[in-house]
Amino acid sequence: MPSETLWEIAKAEVEERRSGGSEGDGVEIGEKSVFFIGSKNGGKTTIILRCLDRDEPPKPTLALEYTYGRRAKGHNIPKDIAHFWELGGGTSLLDLISIPITSDTLRTFSIVLVLDLSKPNDLWPTMENLLQATKLNVDKVIMKLGKKNSKAASEMRQKMWSNMQKDHPQDRELIDPFPIPLVIIGSKYDIFQDFDSEKRKVICKTLRFVAHYYGASLMFTSKSEALLLKIRGVINQLAFGINKSKSICVDQNKPLFITAGLDSLSQIGSPPLPDNDIGKFHARSPMDLWKKVYEKLFPPKSINTLKDVKDPAQDPQYAESEVDEMRIQKDQELEQYKRSSSKSWKQIELDS
Repeated sequence: MPSETLWEIAKAEVEERRSGGSEGDGVEIGEKSVFFIGSKNGGKTTIILRCLDRDEPPKPTLALEYTYGRRAKGHNIPKDIAHFWELGGGTSLLDLISIPITSDTLRTFSIVLVLDLSKPNDLWPTMENLLQATKLNVDKVIMKLGKKNSKAASEMRQKMWSNMQKDHPQDRELIDPFPIPLVIIGSKYDIFQDFDSEKRKVICKTLRFVAHYYGASLMFTSKSEALLLKIRGVINQLAFGINKSKSICVDQNKPLFITAGLDSLSQIGSPPLPDNDIGKFHARSPMDLWKKVYEKLFPPKSINTLKDVKDPAQDPQYAESEVDEMRIQKDQELEQYKRSSSKSWKQIELDS
């Protein structure tokens, strides 16, 4: 990781822009932002480190973390800059989603949703909560942007529709593209590939529908170097504008790889239930129907997501001896105060 603090990096970038840059005779520097959200311990940090060629062990993401990368476009041309944000804690820190999403960055902003394929019961609630919270914040910023620059806001919406295939016009009435570029990555494919074939079929078809509904790309990955390289190519396209891959794999017995706009509802098929059972589900929309079918097969676990958030004061990666010693001393003083207060109250009760 860079040695400078986030604020030092930001200050340097602003000063460089104001001065016209120190290289390239004032040529504009390309900047994009990629925001990673998803399952807790799903592999988001590993993907970011791999994309940035950083050979270091991933550390747990505590809350919201930031790093950046640069890429040279040519000789004597300023390097493009990619800002990488990562939300930790799974779905427990939704309030932090609004921080990196601003009207200044939105037009070059992308979302990467990483879902842990090895935990299918957590998959739908994780995906639903994160995408709904993200979309809510993006829509707010687009509305704010539209008041200042209606043309820019309109172009953003039209751009997402332009990625959809024109060969399947009937799909347009049943889908709702995400307002900014979205990539869905299914991680831990090495575990997922050993699942029962019917379970894999349900998960693959469901994720294909969700990705197509939101106009997103969908791909699976694991610790395999070949798969990580493919993911790295997709992230580089978001971060630095590298040419988009046109390859596709929809075989449920292989890692899925489907670029946005290359799938269709006819290829995905209906929700994986017998035809006579589908009528038993009362759904308000296609997305609601797929949710009900999926959650019948993989009921979500009723857990308090906030329980997963660890106390940062106890995290060894943030250890500072002087601060920790003072903290222990204050904790001891607090416990002593509690005990003395308790004795005082008991004595008052006895006297009365």
